[in-house]
Order: sequence, then C-alpha cells, then structure tokens
Amino acid sequence: MESIYLGLIALLFLLAIADLVVGVSNDAVNFLNSAIGSKAVPLRTIIIVAGFGILVGAVFSSGLMEVARKGIFNPELFYFNEIIIIFLAVLITDILLLDFFNSKGIPISTTVSVVFELLGAAVAITVLKLNASQDGFLQLNTYINVQKATEISLGILISVFVAFIVGAVVQFLSRLIFSFDYHKKLKYFGSLYGGISLSFITYFIFLKGTNSLSFLPYDLIQQVLDHKIWLLGISFIIWTLASQLMIQVFHLHILKVIVVLGTFALALAFAGNDLVNFIGVSIAGWQSFLLWQDAFLSTGVLPSQFLMDGLSGEVQTPAYLLFIAGGIMVFTLWFSSKAQYVVQTGVNLGRQGEGKERFQPNFLSRTVVRYAVFVGQTFSQVLPDPIQEKINSRFSQPENALELKRGVAKPAFDLLRASVNLVLASILISMATSFTLPLSTTYVTFMVAMGTSFGDRAWGRESAVYRVAGVFNVIGSWLATAAIAFTASGLIALIVWFGSYYAIIILALFVLLSIVRSAMRHTKRVKFEREHKRFNKTDLITINEITKESSDNIVKVIKGVNDLLLDVVNNLGYHDLSRLKKSLKTQQDLEIIIDELKDNVFYYIKSLEDNNVEASKFYVLTLDYLQDMVHSLAYITRSSHTHVSNNHKNLKFNQIRDLKGVQRDLDEVHNELVKAFRSSEFDAIEKLIESEHRVLDKISDLIQKQIHRIRETENSPKNSKLYFGILLETKTLTKSSISLLELFKEYYEEARQEF
Repeated sequence: MESIYLGLIALLFLLAIADLVVGVSNDAVNFLNSAIGSKAVPLRTIIIVAGFGILVGAVFSSGLMEVARKGIFNPELFYFNEIIIIFLAVLITDILLLDFFNSKGIPISTTVSVVFELLGAAVAITVLKLNASQDGFLQLNTYINVQKATEISLGILISVFVAFIVGAVVQFLSRLIFSFDYHKKLKYFGSLYGGISLSFITYFIFLKGTNSLSFLPYDLIQQVLDHKIWLLGISFIIWTLASQLMIQVFHLHILKVIVVLGTFALALAFAGNDLVNFIGVSIAGWQSFLLWQDAFLSTGVLPSQFLMDGLSGEVQTPAYLLFIAGGIMVFTLWFSSKAQYVVQTGVNLGRQGEGKERFQPNFLSRTVVRYAVFVGQTFSQVLPDPIQEKINSRFSQPENALELKRGVAKPAFDLLRASVNLVLASILISMATSFTLPLSTTYVTFMVAMGTSFGDRAWGRESAVYRVAGVFNVIGSWLATAAIAFTASGLIALIVWFGSYYAIIILALFVLLSIVRSAMRHTKRVKFEREHKRFNKTDLITINEITKESSDNIVKVIKGVNDLLLDVVNNLGYHDLSRLKKSLKTQQDLEIIIDELKDNVFYYIKSLEDNNVEASKFYVLTLDYLQDMVHSLAYITRSSHTHVSNNHKNLKFNQIRDLKGVQRDLDEVHNELVKAFRSSEFDAIEKLIESEHRVLDKISDLIQKQIHRIRETENSPKNSKLYFGILLETKTLTKSSISLLELFKEYYEEARQEF
C-alpha cells in the first residue's frame, strides 16, 4: 500500500514540474511587459535580470506552503486518501487550464486558478462524504470556508477596477508633467522622479520579497515592517542622491534604471510568493504521505481512516526543492516561446500607435467606445480652448518620441509609461499586502498597463474598438478561469474517486498528450508566423530593396497558389471531401499572408525615403495583384468544396483532364516565374508573359468547348456552373499574374540603374 501512495506522490511531483513550466509561461506577463514593451534594454538583458530575480526569490524563499490556501477548506476533516484525490485533481486541472490559456496568449491568475481548483475538488469530495454519511448538505460550511473564498473573489475583482482607474489617472498626470519630450525635464527633475520611484520599488521588495527570505533574522524583518514610513523616507533620500549621481556622473538614463530594477523586484516577489501556486500542492501531498506513513507504521491505520490534522499548520519546504523549482522557472522563462506569446498580448494592447490588431471588435467594445467618444466631446465643449490646447500639446508626439530610427520596429511605448507601470504595480500590491487584502498580481499588473495606455491616449479612434475588445476578452477569460477551474477540478476529483488508479493513469496520459499536442500546435504557429513575418528591416529605402522585398512576397504567394491549385484540381477529380477541407485551410493561410502584407502597407510606406513615391506605388500595386490571384483561387477552392460537400455529380473525365492540362501549363510558367524572382533575374519576363497569354488562349478554347457540350450532351447545370467558374477564375488569376509581370518589367529597369 505504501508503494502505491509513494507512486502517487511521485506523480504529484511530476505534475508539479509541468505546472511550474506552464505557470511561469503565463505569469511572465507580470514582470516582463513593461521592459519588453519599452525596449529599455536588450531582450537578453531583460531575461537575465528577470531570471536572476526569480532565482533569488525562489531559493531564498522561506518555503512556507499553505496547504489550505488561507482557509479554502479544512484539511483536518478529510482523510488521507481524500486529500490525495483533491491534490491530484488540482494539479491536473491547473496544468490543462494554464496550458490552454498560454496557447491563446491570455494572461490569467495562477492564484485564482489554484484557489478555485482547491475549492472545486474539496466541494466534490465533501458532497460525496456527506452523501455517504447521510448528513445532507447542511454541514458543507464546516468543510469549506465559503466566506473566505467569497472575500478573495470580491477582493480580486475590486482590484481590477482600482488598478485600471489609478493607472489611467497617474499616467495622464505624468504625461501632463513630462510630455513625450521628457528628456529636458528629466535633467532637472529626474533625480526626484527616480527617488520616488525607486523608493517605492525598494519598499515593495522588502514587503513582498524580503519578508519571505529565511536567511534574515525575524527581528530585523519585523523592525523593517514596523517602520514602513521610515523605510520609505530613508529610501527616498538615498535613491534621490543616487539618481542624481547616476544622471550627472555616470550619464545613465534614470528611466531605464527604474524599469530594470522594477522588473527585478516583480520577478523576485513573483517567485518568493507565488511559488506556492505551483509546488505547494505537491509539497502538501508529500507532507500528507509522511504523516500517514508514520501513523501506519506505528498503528497500521488505513488511508481511509487517517484524518489530516497535521496539515492545519504550515508546511516547511526543503531548500533543495526550492532551488530546483527556481531553476525550472528560470529555464522556462529563458526558453519558453509561450511566455513571450502571452507577454505580447499585454504589449500589443497597450502599444502607442497603430498596428496589426489581434482582437476583433464586438458589440460591447463598439458601444463603450461610442459612449466614450461622446463623453470626450462633451468635456471638450465644457473646457476652454486654451486649456484644451495646452493639454493636447503635452500629448503631441515628436518625430522621434520612441527614440528609434524611422521604421516599423519601434517600442510599443516609451520609458516613462514603462516606469509608471512598474512603480504603480509595486505600490498597489504593497498597499494590499499591508492591509492583508486579497488580489492577483497578474490582474493588477495587466490592468495597470491597460489603464496607463488609456490615460496615455494610446487608444486612438483608429484602434480603441480593438483594444477595448481585447481587454474585455482578457477579463472574460479571467471570469471563465474561476468557473472552469472550480467545475473541472470537481469533475476530475469525481472521476478519480470512482475510477481509482485506472482513472489516474488515463488522466496522467491525457495530460501528457495534451501538453505535447499543444506544444506541437504552438511550434507550428510560431514557425508559420516567423516564415510570413514581414518588415524585419528598420528601413527599406531604395527601389532595389523594394524589388527584392516584393520578390520574396511574390515567390511565397505564387508558390502557394500553384500548389493549392494542383491540390484542388486533383481532389476535385477524386471527389475527396476531406482533402478539400484541408485545401480550404491552406487557402485561409494564403489569405492571412496577404492580409498581413496589406495591414503593413501604411508602415511600409512610412519607412521609405520621402522621395520614393514611385516605390510606394509599386509595392501597393504588387500586393493588389497578389490579392486578386488569391481571391480567384479562393473562389475555386470554396466552390469545389461546396460542390463535393453537396454530393453533386462528379465532373466528367474530359472536364477534369482539361482542367489538369491548364494547371500543368500554369505550373510550368509559375515554376519559371519563381526561379526568376528567387534569383532576381528578370530578363525572361517577356517570355513568361507570352506563356501566360497562351494559357489564356487555351482557357478561352475550353470555355467555347464547354458551350458546345451544353448544347449537345451536357445535362448537369451544377457541373457546368462549377466548370465555368473554375475556368473563369483561372483566367482572372492568369491575368493578374500577367499584370504583375508587366509591372515588374516596368520597374526592373529602374532597379537596375541602382547598381
């Protein structure tokens, strides 16, 4: 019996490792958003600083793992076998839940997920216990601390709104004081701003980090916490002098110093305090096993008869386990692409200026933006014009507001907003800790960032409806987290209760397969995005560079069109619905490529030299012809899929043969075209145009041939409609290809003059 439960404890620790990986990937948004979004320092430096903060916070944590999560349920009323089921359900649910939201790029709270998973599993087991004893549900409050769970939920919910409002107000005032051209003001007020900011960050480190460092004497920690005002005052004086020294003597950018130290502080606090969310359950399971093992060896008590009174207190974690956990967290932070994917959600929603929007607008976001515009217009009528002009001047952005060369790859926001994000998050979390108020660090840091972006006027008329929709999507996911965590954990607990060891094995395999499948999908998505990412240059200023960039786009699209047309014709001939469904997915990928290229046209043109109007026109026309080709192929793919899906008659052998003949001719031309663009040798453009014209003539002959068939032998309207549609759209596709070649022929001579 001991070996069985020892195996379950081993499984708990394996699940804890997986939970660490998915948990860090999600919670990285807490401390990386501001540094990455502002590009305060290189990404490698950001990751090293954050990793060091995580390692310090984890290794020197006191390791006090609260089993009951501040009284969510009372472990002394549960037997050992019941506790193990609860802990297994919590970890399995947490891994699946966090990995799902990581794949979607949505930051959620690991604290909220663990709290409601513990609550759900404990409620499920309690219901079974009460039914078994026929005591009814009146004793549920005895087992579950519903009041405490409610307080935590309300506290977290309130903190979301407070963080957003405070972030918006403080950022608005900060911008009024410093404006976007803040460098001159920092020469005079930089030391004062640095003293205020760094003193609050120091206070945050002491309150959320140092109080969990076991190597410091308890009396010293208590003295520090009892004299918080003195701590702030002394820190302010020291940091103000240090900031002045850094600015005047070492010529350091004080805002970069604030961002780096703020990132370290949040990372340290995250590891020192949130580590319980990832390994606390497994440690509690191990402690439970040791307590039962001692009792079993001495009295022979069974797991179903041993109450877990020993878990009512604190559980001390060995230092080596903290070191291992910290190492796993740092490794995950450095190598997890999902962590970066989650971070990008917050960065994109808070960025200054336009760009590709990830979220689509909905009714709620449109309504909110519409009323916000109305309120703004009302205030503009009330405020005197001189005051409005003064305020607007503080928010006007100079040409080099984000401190980079002209181009697309700019920071999402400036260092002033990044520093406000980190300082405000530190202040709010510190205040909540001082008053023992429950909150989620993820929710606070995210909503502060959203509030500062709103107060900084980053949500303009062009982007507001998308950004608001994104915030609503994230908040909706937060609400769903609690419900899903509670329900799923309770369900898994019931499955384990009734399915015993067989259910545990199946669930463990399911977790493994789910993680592997999710990782493969994510890798595929990252690869797709990397392959189709455009504008990786800071400036594309010459017609020769424009030609080269356009050539790469053309090769990608033409090759995709060529391969897809071959698949569609073949699958249509075989009447293969499943393969045509895959063709639809491939078609969607092609449309995504074109949409991304067209979304970036504005920024592409902005990156060019002012005298390169012709280059801009050339690029726009190139994309237009590529889009026409993809649209024609989209009609062919969708109409073919619809025809087969509706179980209409197959196209006749002669029709399929003719379509394949056209496809082969286009294939030959397109292959030569791809070779030309890949090698940038465009001397054969004239021959390619002639070949395309011969394909047009062949299509015209086939149309005439089908007309004769209809008048003589054809008796299927659906077949004729599909056949004509494919031929006509292939004709349009070919004409677009010819227009593209003629455009390159026209501009090729100009490109050659640059050599």
